[in-house]
Amino acid sequence: MQPFTYVKPSTVPEAVLAVAAGGPSTRFIAGGTSLYDLMKLNVEAPTRVVDITGLKELHSFDTSGSRELVFGALARMSDVAEDGRIKRDFPALAESLSKAASQQLRNMASVGGNLLQRTRCPYFRHGEPFACNKRAPGSGCAAQEGLNRGHALLGGSQACIAVYPGDWAIALAAFDAEVDVIGQHGQRTVALNGLHVEPRDTPQVETVLAPDELITRIRVPVSRLGRASTYHKIRDRESYAFALTSAAVALRLDGQTVREARIALGGVATKPWRAREAERTLVGRPLTAEAAKAAGEVAFRGARSTEHNRFRIELGARTVADALMIARQRV
Repeated sequence: MQPFTYVKPSTVPEAVLAVAAGGPSTRFIAGGTSLYDLMKLNVEAPTRVVDITGLKELHSFDTSGSRELVFGALARMSDVAEDGRIKRDFPALAESLSKAASQQLRNMASVGGNLLQRTRCPYFRHGEPFACNKRAPGSGCAAQEGLNRGHALLGGSQACIAVYPGDWAIALAAFDAEVDVIGQHGQRTVALNGLHVEPRDTPQVETVLAPDELITRIRVPVSRLGRASTYHKIRDRESYAFALTSAAVALRLDGQTVREARIALGGVATKPWRAREAERTLVGRPLTAEAAKAAGEVAFRGARSTEHNRFRIELGARTVADALMIARQRV
């Protein structure tokens, strides 16, 4: 880890100015549960670190609204996961947080920072002698012919097949959340489904955010879809493991007939992945086990497997089907 300067602003404008003044090698830090690891691995080597934990206006969250839920970027994952209304009316959101990491990490990690966590691809994290275009653009992708059991089935490219590792963003994608950001050029709102980008030829570019832009809040529209929802996560062990496959689903039913469906996939793509075609197959039909299975298969219709991860196509389809049947019981 190289030496760096430390700045702790007391207001959002001060934080934005501190990052802009520090240039491209400056990083925001909140809970630190991701950045510290990457600094120790020399993936990240900032010359300046801007500590935003003193920005009090970003710590609160409000789930009482009739139109939207509002989460300050610095709200702790554990606090949001235990919120009564979230657990009752939006279980997919609560489950995506409670099934992430360990309790100790959830007590430190912020919901805004969690959106920007970087891949756990071992070739990215370990560096040389392994080739990684995300870490060193133009060097290649060792995962293509290497150990790729946990790599992406959807959204990959010849340059990168690293999986987006988060859980929270998957549930937010299912609910069409929006993210408010601020930078030196002003404020703007980004759709959660447009925040992350596929790797294509530039896997080192992971989001649409400018280097000086700070996430200030996450907003989720209140919807009847909330209660009949779940986040279903399949992993090698029940605690502190990243998803082999996961699915956030939400339903609006009229009797036995599906009027609206949301399906977002995690653990299998290079970004949070909405399975919109699979959603459409459910609308206007009774949600039977057969229909759920068919929707799961459609969700993975465009999957491209590698030598070691082919089994996750069927596993992913079954994960979607199981999630749909869990959500149906919550209407």
